[in-house]
Amino acid sequence: MTAVPQPPRSLTPLLVPLLAGGLAALALGVYGRVHTPTGFAVGVAGFSAALPMKAWLTTGAFVLAIVQVVSALSMWGRLGISIPPAVHRWSGRLAFLLTIPVAFHCLYALGLQYDVPRVLAHSLLGCFFYGVFTAKMLALPKRDTPGWTLPVLGGLAFTALIGIWLTSSFWFFTAIGLKV
Repeated sequence: MTAVPQPPRSLTPLLVPLLAGGLAALALGVYGRVHTPTGFAVGVAGFSAALPMKAWLTTGAFVLAIVQVVSALSMWGRLGISIPPAVHRWSGRLAFLLTIPVAFHCLYALGLQYDVPRVLAHSLLGCFFYGVFTAKMLALPKRDTPGWTLPVLGGLAFTALIGIWLTSSFWFFTAIGLKV
């Protein structure tokens, strides 16, 4: 019995998720640029100031993003070990939740800044992260997307989060220190 070649899947089902993701990234960037920054620091209990809070929450999201990659590789059969899919779902949910107070503070208190290259890269990566995350979440329930859709969007979200961590938390820990 010979396998019948399957026609390539259409990119049409990706149009809405990619458009929504692009609009989300653009909206965040525009808001961050036109909104007058308040300078008001969102405080989370247990942290001495906004910068340590943001550095540690982003580090938590960074660690959970690594769990995301490992659990995704397991789900796709690339590791030879079985990690329950719930680990992937819950690590993603927790990572996303950790980013919310950070993003809120960045957008509301600081806005999108472009004077310092590191800060510009951080601002753009933040907008890109939420855009690609939006696209991935909207593409997730679609069964008629190409097989590369979720790995590519997940990889882009992971890469953006790594860039965000490098331009914020890593910078904070190396320039300021390990403050809580």
